[in-house]
Amino acid sequence: SYPYLTKDGKELLIEISEKFSKKISGTRLRGSRFKVTSITRTTEKLKGLKGINSNASLNSHHQYGNTFDISYKRFSTRKLFLTNCDHKYLMEALAEVIWQLRKEKKCWATFERQQNCFHVVAR
Repeated sequence: SYPYLTKDGKELLIEISEKFSKKISGTRLRGSRFKVTSITRTTEKLKGLKGINSNASLNSHHQYGNTFDISYKRFSTRKLFLTNCDHKYLMEALAEVIWQLRKEKKCWATFERQQNCFHVVAR
């Protein structure tokens, strides 16, 4: 994918990041960051993905610059080793932030099990 987002997409990603940081600020995991795994994709990239990713679509929101995927498995932390409990806590904190923004109608979001990510679309 390419590192391009529309203004709305960029603002949403920043808001998710800020709310996530605030949510974990009082814990020993403060300072942890999530990993964005995909942003904008070209039609050619989507055709290539179609063969290896069952969720890939040639009519993907990733073509328009207002969609991104955030891994719920990969985080950047100050700790050298994350326990399963640490991973679960970070995943749930991220999910709560995204769920709240979804309830506020700022985004659409889906939980993608096979890809280990949240697929988020700015509204």
